Amino acid sequence: MPEDSAQSKEALTGAVESIVFRAEDTGYTVCSMKVAERKDTVTVVGTCAAIWVGETLRAEGVWTRHPKHGYQFQAASMICVAPTSERGIERYLASGMVRGIGKELARRLVVAFGKDTLKIIDKESERLREVDGIGPKRRKRIKESWIEQHAVRDIMIFLQSHGVGTAQSARIYRQYGNEAVAVISENPYQLCRDVWGIGFKTADGVAMSVGVPPQSKLRARAGLVYTMETLAAEGHCFCLDAELILQAQALLDIPAEILSEALASELERNELTRDDNRIYLASLYNAETAVAERLIALQRTNRGFRPIVVEKAVAWAEQRMKLHFAPMQVEALQTALAEKVAVITGGPGVGKTTIIHALVDVYRMRSLKIALAAPTGRAAKRMAEATHHEAKTLHRLLKFNPAAHGFEHDRNNPLEVDVVILDECSMIDIALMHHFLDALPDRCCLILVGDMDQLPSVGPGNVLRDIIDSEVIACRRLDHIFRQEKGGAIVRNAHHVNRGEALEIDNSEGSDFFFLSADQPEEVIDKVLQLITRRIPSRFGFSPIHDIQVLTPMRKNQLGADNLNGLLQDALNPRGAEVQRFGRCYRDGDRVMQIRNNYDKEVFNGDIGLVRHVNAEEQTLTVDFDGRPINYEATDLDELVHAYACSIHKSQGSEYPAVIILMTTQHFKLLQRNLLYTAITRGRRLVCLVGQRKAISMAIRNNEIRLRRTALRQRLAMAG
Repeated sequence: MPEDSAQSKEALTGAVESIVFRAEDTGYTVCSMKVAERKDTVTVVGTCAAIWVGETLRAEGVWTRHPKHGYQFQAASMICVAPTSERGIERYLASGMVRGIGKELARRLVVAFGKDTLKIIDKESERLREVDGIGPKRRKRIKESWIEQHAVRDIMIFLQSHGVGTAQSARIYRQYGNEAVAVISENPYQLCRDVWGIGFKTADGVAMSVGVPPQSKLRARAGLVYTMETLAAEGHCFCLDAELILQAQALLDIPAEILSEALASELERNELTRDDNRIYLASLYNAETAVAERLIALQRTNRGFRPIVVEKAVAWAEQRMKLHFAPMQVEALQTALAEKVAVITGGPGVGKTTIIHALVDVYRMRSLKIALAAPTGRAAKRMAEATHHEAKTLHRLLKFNPAAHGFEHDRNNPLEVDVVILDECSMIDIALMHHFLDALPDRCCLILVGDMDQLPSVGPGNVLRDIIDSEVIACRRLDHIFRQEKGGAIVRNAHHVNRGEALEIDNSEGSDFFFLSADQPEEVIDKVLQLITRRIPSRFGFSPIHDIQVLTPMRKNQLGADNLNGLLQDALNPRGAEVQRFGRCYRDGDRVMQIRNNYDKEVFNGDIGLVRHVNAEEQTLTVDFDGRPINYEATDLDELVHAYACSIHKSQGSEYPAVIILMTTQHFKLLQRNLLYTAITRGRRLVCLVGQRKAISMAIRNNEIRLRRTALRQRLAMAG
């Protein structure tokens, strides 16, 4: 390429040979293209709604020279059309764009139908059965996938012209089907209510693009609800009315008078609820008031069985378990057995699990119906292993019905139980607690167990802390540490952090708690890779994929979970059958995490599994979640992220044999005592801290608990 032609405008047409990089959220693409008049391939960089290998690409733009990659064609516009040559058609179909067609079948189709292959699929799909290996089911699957791809592409082109990325476009199509364009044109703000992963800013950009006036009442109403939903995502249940108007005004640049009118409209429509000067999303107001009322009602009703003689029961449990309870444990057992509703709280190693085990044995001895539950599958599994009694996640206990989009067990169909013990209560948000309490019969006894010093729930509310702080429900706090045997630095250090004390650092042989100093991000990453690939497996025998979890405060930036997952996948699982979707490469053997509740599949936000089967031809995966195989279609894969590394928030409720925790000043905005405390308590047998002592000290010193706007404590105190 001559130097003086670097900025001349050109139009190129050729076949897409390979896709080097694709950001599904923005459509940003780097691909190689074979142009007829050139011997070598051309690298094209630009934004395209949808692109597949084998397609004919028409690009307009200029030549630029990248300092590392050399000459590239910087495209201002990229338009793809279906290929017309036999080679192009074969590569196009072999790219995975049509489910049911892989490389071998693509070759046979082109041998059978030549340049008419795409026309046959589109107009005469019955003829596909002339090709060996295609029966009625496969023909139908190919045809349906072909129709879907074309519909999605049309919608993608429409949405991209209004600033929506391709991954979001796929979700929009999944929600609305062929009605997507009509729905969006009528009310673009419907997107952020109906479509997972579409926020107000995206919907607002589409609205501006299709001509919604900036100061319209429609935009004002949507902005108010979005502001409330943003606050809920930060953990708040309500916002003061004056603050809501100010925050919405800063977001929308709309006069306060219009916003006040819009607020009145949303209150009238019952989207929002007013309680004095507090504004709630209606669902959160109903949940908060119902939780307070239900806890007090449970506390005041009679139990459904004869009272237990507490002293005898405690003595019997000691004899059965062949141990002697500490005075504090005796008090906790007495409270749990005597009260209709009770709370047991405390950090790691203080005997909460022992208390649960003893309670289960006592209630079993009385032949009572007991239910054990926890918010996550891993927490429920640990509970079952400790007590030798079945434990379920809350969603499975309450039996979510996807068809009705609600739980089968509620006030009209309560659980058939005498006692429920609920563990890891710090993780439970106000909405889930509402559904849980709603399903308990009046006669039921309830024991809530959790660590109030851990991070609060991801969802809105601060349920466990509010219940304890109300002083209305009987509560026992355990603080004597029992697990301080040799090599028990994990438990000791967790309590040191919780008390604001310096860590015990002992990197000698036999320790279960290590610190590796690293200042620069590149050095941190290098040490993490050494630990997970070589040092920990060789010294402790842990499996890098099954046993070791990398924890980091953030999702974004160089030391965030997203970047670390790419590096860890390359190090731990570099080869194998794979499916590429939404900018990620999923390989057989990958460790993955579900990032939204999927009630149809019965997998929930934070569940971790292993990819056990990849069908590159069908673009599908099977993921093993603790022995349950769950199938994922191509359109479901945006619900899965890699989980070699995850945020500390996402690790709540889980324990791992070994954890590697990143702590650097790069994360300074998130460095808090309860964050480090939560991270350390995730490790069962080994904890490795990697980073800077300064960052660790910052986290330990920062005990400013970010206050959440909730009123559960006051409601309980008033009702009690």
